[in-house]
Amino acid sequence: MKHVVIVGGGFAGINVAKSLGNMKEVRVTLIDRNNYHLFQPLLYQVAMAALNGGEISYPLRKMLSKYRNITIYKGSVENVDLQNRKVQTDFGEISYDYLVLACGAKHHYFGHNEWENFAPGLKTIGQASEIRRRVMEAYEQAERTQDPTDQKKLLTFVIVGGGPTGVELAGSIGEMSRYYLSKYYKHIDPKQTRIFVVHSGKRILNTFSPELSSNAARALEKLGVQIWTSSRVSCIDRNGVQIGNERIEAATVLWAAGVRSCSIGKTIGFDTDSAGRISVTETLSVTGHPEVFCGGDQARFERADGEPLAGLASVALQEGKAIGNNILRDIAGKPQKPFSYRDKGQMATVGKNYAIVEKGRLKLHGLLAWFIWLLVHIYFLSGFKHRFFVLLQWGWSYFTFGHAARIVNREWRFYPEQVDTVKEEGDAEQQKPKSNGDDNLFQIDGETFHSFGRR
Repeated sequence: MKHVVIVGGGFAGINVAKSLGNMKEVRVTLIDRNNYHLFQPLLYQVAMAALNGGEISYPLRKMLSKYRNITIYKGSVENVDLQNRKVQTDFGEISYDYLVLACGAKHHYFGHNEWENFAPGLKTIGQASEIRRRVMEAYEQAERTQDPTDQKKLLTFVIVGGGPTGVELAGSIGEMSRYYLSKYYKHIDPKQTRIFVVHSGKRILNTFSPELSSNAARALEKLGVQIWTSSRVSCIDRNGVQIGNERIEAATVLWAAGVRSCSIGKTIGFDTDSAGRISVTETLSVTGHPEVFCGGDQARFERADGEPLAGLASVALQEGKAIGNNILRDIAGKPQKPFSYRDKGQMATVGKNYAIVEKGRLKLHGLLAWFIWLLVHIYFLSGFKHRFFVLLQWGWSYFTFGHAARIVNREWRFYPEQVDTVKEEGDAEQQKPKSNGDDNLFQIDGETFHSFGRR
C-alpha cells in the first residue's frame, strides 16, 4: 500500500483525503495542528458574535470517520526530508510515498509583526474570539466612562484592508452600532460611533468589477462606515493608527490587509513567491518532486495569463479533488491530468441583507445577492446539524438583532513577541527575548500580555 501524508485539514487537505478514502491501494495520514476543520468564510461572524465557533468547525475524526484507511494526528510539521521521504513533526518522523502540503495561510504584517499586539487578524477561532472580546470590551468601557474624549476613542474602530474580510467586518460593526447599541447600552449614542476602512488600493473589493465595488462602498457608507482609499498605514500602536500625516485615535484596530502562506515551503527549500506560496506544475505537483503536491492557499498555480489563482475556498476545494485523483492515477500507472480551474465566481456581504455576487457577466447586488450568499455558505457547511443550527441562528439574528454567546478564547496571536527584563553584568536593565515558550505572561513597556508559545 502506498502511504499518502496530508499536511493541513483545510478545504484542500480534506478533499484530498476524501478522494483517497477507502481506496484499497492507499493509506492516508492527515496531520493538522487542530483537531477540527474550520469553515473560514464565516469566521467573521464568530468575531462579530453572530455565530459561535462550534457552529463553523467540525471534528476531523468525525468528518472522516467512514474512511477506514485514514489516520488523523493532531500536531505540527517542522520540516520535510525530501531525499528520504520523511515528514518531521513535533511527535516524530513519518515516512511517505506521496506528500500533500495544504497548510493554508496566516495574516501578514509586511515586516511589522509587532502590530499584531494592537491589530489582530482573522484566521483562527482564537483570533475571532479575541476580536469579539476587543469590540465588546470597547462598548462596555464606553458605556461607563464619563470622559467624552475617551468615549470617542472607544467608539472608533479601524479596519486595515478593504478586501472581503475587511468589508464584512466593517459592515457587521456598523450594523451592531446602529441596531444593537441603542437597545442594550443606555449611555452610548450610536451616532458617535466611527468606523474606518483603510485601504491601500484605489477602491475596496478590487477583485470585483468597479460597479459592484462602488455599490458595496455605498452600502457601507449607509451603515456609517468611512472609507479611506489610496492610504497606507505607517504605524499602529495601542492608541490608534498613523496614516501618513493623518492620525486616527482608536481603541480597536483590526487587521485585514494581507495574508502570507505558512513558512514550511521556504523551510523545506522550495521555490516560493513574495507571499510564501509554493510554485506548482500544471498537475499541482512541486517542480522536481513529482511525489510532492501542494494545494489551497499554500500553492501558486498560474493561469494562462500568468496570474496566480486567488486564495478562495472554491479554488482549494477543486485543487484538493484534483490532487487526490492524480495520486490515484499515478499509483495505477496512468498519466496525471493537468488541473483546470472552473470559476465559481465570488461574493461578499455587507451587513445582513446586502451582498454582491459576480460570476462572469452575472453581477448582482442587494437582497437577492444576499440570499444567494446565504444558500451557498449553508450548502458548503459540513454536516446537517451545523447547517440547521447556523440557519436557525441567522434567522434569529435577522429578526431580533440578537447575538450568540460571547465566548472568549485568548489564543489568537501568530507572532508572540516574548520579552523579559534582564540585567547583564555592567549594563543597565534592558529587554531581551525570552527563550522559554512555556511562560504564560510577558511584559512590554510595563504592560502584561499573554503568551501562548511559538507559532
